[in-house]
Amino acid sequence: MTPPPKQASPVKTRTPSPTNDAGAAGLTSEDQETQTISSEIEPDESISDEGYAESTSTSYVSSIASDVRRGIEENGRLYAAYGKHKPWVPVDDAEMDRNDFQHCKFTLLLNNELHLAPIKQGPHKILDLGTGSGIWAIDMGDKHPSAEIIGVDTAAVQPNILPPNVQFEIDDIESDWLYRESSFDFIHGRELVLSIRNWPRLVQQSFRALKPGGYFELSGSLPVISSDDGTHIPNSAFEEMAQVYFDMGDRIGASGKAPLSWKTQLEEAGFENVVEKVLKIPTNPWPKDPRMKKIGAFELSHFRDGISNIFARGYTQILGGDPLYFEILMARAKAEVSNRRMHTYLLFYVVYGQRPLEAQV
Repeated sequence: MTPPPKQASPVKTRTPSPTNDAGAAGLTSEDQETQTISSEIEPDESISDEGYAESTSTSYVSSIASDVRRGIEENGRLYAAYGKHKPWVPVDDAEMDRNDFQHCKFTLLLNNELHLAPIKQGPHKILDLGTGSGIWAIDMGDKHPSAEIIGVDTAAVQPNILPPNVQFEIDDIESDWLYRESSFDFIHGRELVLSIRNWPRLVQQSFRALKPGGYFELSGSLPVISSDDGTHIPNSAFEEMAQVYFDMGDRIGASGKAPLSWKTQLEEAGFENVVEKVLKIPTNPWPKDPRMKKIGAFELSHFRDGISNIFARGYTQILGGDPLYFEILMARAKAEVSNRRMHTYLLFYVVYGQRPLEAQV
């Protein structure tokens, strides 16, 4: 019997590739090493889909805590006020909705699994890095009711009504971790690209915090625009948006190509049984397969309705770009990505590894 939900305690504040199209954007020849990528997706030749369109004093400390929770408002959007680096992704309700839709998309992509790492039955403690809205941690709490699930992020945007085994903390995962060595059975991080500057350090801290035999899994998107049938249009506005993503990452020191290095970084940190899987995310509902068609619908909605909020602040403040040009570019890209005759996809990397049973830190 599932225990009734409990009212959450106050959030804790802790302080101390590859492509089949020649010329696809974003990767150099050095990046394009042989990797295991999911099989070719069959397109749905029927363009008209019915329903497609629907698819230090007490008061002083209290003030600091309030600021951390409230965040910083800029251009009508709310951003996290905590963390060692300036945030570029909002933390308001609209962003949490986007986060939840992304969760649905990624769960479908993994065939209704929350992760691919073969973690042991009955895990005791799980850590979710960059938990966002907390939806992954909550789902893991429901799936593993005997496990303690901790979600950590720089903003307290998670819900208050939670499974009794789930809790959230405010912390910056790029700072020194305060977790004890050998604490967790599983550490998970998804869509942290453009948030992490020092991936080897994050991997090493995860290795230390894992119990021997525990697993660490990273997953994230790589917006390299590709197709299997030549329908990819080089030098398109959509492709230029992908390059903007990589340029933003390079400028702030958080590479958008980080997924390409995860496997090597885990191996160098001492993980064993390291596995890399590369999956395809259709950019709109062009596939014939119903599951992939749904994934494409999620991705199209994400690009058309959510991604501009991610790019707008970064494009002007990081790259010093012209806001008017950005609006025109985004409008063109939205029109292109809606074309179901363009059978394009992005790549989604899942990399996991196991801390050896006799690991030396």
